[in-house]
Amino acid sequence: MTKEGEISEILKSMKNESQDIEALSVVSLDGLPVASYLPDGADEDRVAALSATIMSLGERAADELKKGSLKQTFIKGKNGYVIVQSIKNIAALMIVTNKNAKLGIILLALRKGVEKIGKVI
Repeated sequence: MTKEGEISEILKSMKNESQDIEALSVVSLDGLPVASYLPDGADEDRVAALSATIMSLGERAADELKKGSLKQTFIKGKNGYVIVQSIKNIAALMIVTNKNAKLGIILLALRKGVEKIGKVI
């Protein structure tokens, strides 16, 4: 199985763990999609570019405010959450949830996913 295939299987497993997860995507830090689990109609390239941009802006903010290297960005919107976490400083995992998501469970799934994907990348 290819790396992309292995990562896709990890994303599928993460999605199956929680009904609150609406989308998942692994992207390179330069904004290229690696693997995704997105709703119908979502543009994988656009999601990848947005995820990389979120990471880049978070890194600049963390650096400017002397908070060390960025681990995770967290966005809360009216209808849910977008969380983007670095994977070994070479990629990022983005997770999108609904507004009723149990964040402890989501963050645990995110951490486990990052660990698994980090072994594949």
